[in-house]
Amino acid sequence: MQTTLLGILGLALLGTLHAQDSIPVQADFQQDKLTGRWYSIGLASNSNWFKEKRHLMKMCTTIISTTAEGNLEVTSTYPKGDQCVTRNSLYTKTEQPGRFSYTSPRWGSKHNIHVVETNYEEYALVATQISKSTGSSTMVLLYSRTKELSPKRLEMFTQFSREQGLTDDEILILPQTDKCMADAA
Repeated sequence: MQTTLLGILGLALLGTLHAQDSIPVQADFQQDKLTGRWYSIGLASNSNWFKEKRHLMKMCTTIISTTAEGNLEVTSTYPKGDQCVTRNSLYTKTEQPGRFSYTSPRWGSKHNIHVVETNYEEYALVATQISKSTGSSTMVLLYSRTKELSPKRLEMFTQFSREQGLTDDEILILPQTDKCMADAA
């Protein structure tokens, strides 16, 4: 019984590691080119919070800067009710350029972040595997330097999200808003 349980746990761990390895990372990733202002255009997730809050979500502004240690400071400002809420996250670099880790101080969840694809000037596609005590989830974000992206880029985001196992109900092109979009960079 114990051997069987260990075998099942081993296979589950191997599956998790394989899932993380199967997410691509931008070739020749250039971190300094990722810095600056981005707008979140698309969000896809199979997490419970996304399912509960999906109908409330709107486009937000994200400012990415590099710390002295080479990590990424990610500051997102988004509308929540009548307020603008700002959330700061520190993405710690890993040995693989374009891959970062983050632990949420609020929820204790561990985030394995991959910059999947970007041309730095127009869009960035970012995938995150999130692990916490209650289970794991996947999140895909589509960032843009402007408030609009071409249908080709939106379709690329949708297709990649589906390849990560997300359903059309879990994929959202965020509604545009002028709220909380003030220049912050």
